[in-house]
Amino acid sequence: MLLFVDNLTNVDFSFLDPARGIVGETWLANIRLHGELDEQSMVCDFGQVKKVARQWLDCELDHRLAVPAQSDRLRLIQTGGNLDIQWQLDSGETIELTCPAEAIALVDAATLEPETVAGWCATQLMQAFDSPLEKLELDFSTETIDGAYYHYSHGLKKHDGNCQRIAHGHRSRIDIWLNGHKAPQLEQQWAALWRDIYIGTQQDIVHTSTTASQTYYDFAYDAPQGHFRLKVPRSMCYIINTDTTVECLAQHIATELSAEHPDANLRVRAYEGINKGAEAFR
Repeated sequence: MLLFVDNLTNVDFSFLDPARGIVGETWLANIRLHGELDEQSMVCDFGQVKKVARQWLDCELDHRLAVPAQSDRLRLIQTGGNLDIQWQLDSGETIELTCPAEAIALVDAATLEPETVAGWCATQLMQAFDSPLEKLELDFSTETIDGAYYHYSHGLKKHDGNCQRIAHGHRSRIDIWLNGHKAPQLEQQWAALWRDIYIGTQQDIVHTSTTASQTYYDFAYDAPQGHFRLKVPRSMCYIINTDTTVECLAQHIATELSAEHPDANLRVRAYEGINKGAEAFR
């Protein structure tokens, strides 16, 4: 017998990619459980499925940076409760990260794709259920977005929850209206500008270094969960002078567009993952 729950929950996180760098993602999780009927004539109670699976995904993947633990591009050192990570990009450049271990999802795979992350999650989740299951399957899908969207990563040092983690992210749509009319050209402009981007706060840059081929930004801050540091190529960054909350991002886009269209009425709706975000007007 098969029990399934589609669109069980969504996870907002980032992952390391050899070409794209730090990639912000939002995935919808779908789960299937195989097993015999119990004394209640159930494979597993739906309430239990939702509780266990959601809680595990929220704790172990959501708002973390997923790292392919089996990749030969990865150098990882654990010291106490902290991890030091160095990631080699296709370009020969590196991304370096120091943070509490709870901010990282060490995925038992050489590359990170929806299938490999889902397989790792399913293996871990199988052990979380009390019910005797024959098999557990999980897969990820993405929100259908007809218009423009971008992948961004960031960290919110003032947040007392998991958003404080310096490298987590989202796959987010962007809607812009110019003088009351939808402006797809402007939406695509910002989608291109923020494709696979790390959005950083100017005040969090503690050092800038230059090699023969690249300039690096070194971001660092202390937050309730611990000390966070991230070194990333400047070409993969977009810097703003405020925090990087979705409210500030919407306001930033509106302000930049207002400078280009000073006499226009602008409305910007920036999303943070699925079905949530902020609007700004100019």
